Amino acid sequence: MPIRDTIGQLVLPFAHKPRFTRAGFVAAPSNAAARAWLLGRTAWPDRRLALWGARGCGKTHLLEIWASEHDAVLLSGPDLTRDDVARLFGAQRRSGIMAIALDDAQGCADERAVLHLLNGAREHGMALALAGRAAPARWPVTLADLQSRLRATMAVEMRQPEDTLLRIVLLRLLAERQIVVAHPVLEWLLRRLPRTAAAMVEVARRLDHAALATGRPVTRAMAIAELGDLLPPDAACETLPAGEA
Repeated sequence: MPIRDTIGQLVLPFAHKPRFTRAGFVAAPSNAAARAWLLGRTAWPDRRLALWGARGCGKTHLLEIWASEHDAVLLSGPDLTRDDVARLFGAQRRSGIMAIALDDAQGCADERAVLHLLNGAREHGMALALAGRAAPARWPVTLADLQSRLRATMAVEMRQPEDTLLRIVLLRLLAERQIVVAHPVLEWLLRRLPRTAAAMVEVARRLDHAALATGRPVTRAMAIAELGDLLPPDAACETLPAGEA
């Protein structure tokens, strides 16, 4: 029986809706450990695992692959409440749900909701995958019981992507938003942008806004105007060969 039918309307927004696929995830050394632990066959201590890393490094993508393949309920940390957790475990008794994924876990403002989720998953023998910006042991929580549970959680870092992966990330982000960027302009940007996944996400967001506002393809001048704080100070003064403007 589908999860949405057993949990009911109140928990419906948390039912997993696949958005990412295993085939669409780009394997790289920076995410090798996370892939091995989350998608491999090694058992997790206490059936609990946390992925952590900077924005844009692929945590959500990997978490959703796992959630999809394990028929897990996918939850959002900033939206999670104790009532949600109570309804989830109430539904679990009827539905047999055996896996939970909590994205942006450290974004939950209700520490007791997270504690109840961790305790409930353990009591019901459910696998629980978490994702956050920092390792769970470094989350700024005040509840002693929650601190203890988080310190005992197996944590795997997803490192910043390599240059090759950053290129793929930017190309995909641009393609998803249907942003037209001439190859010379794209290469010019890739040589000058910060080497982080978060920067690629921000670049796509800003260029999308600019392209929609002007109705024109992205040019070097547009990129400089929109991304000035992400580029070297002398970027606007560089002279490019004809056709690269």
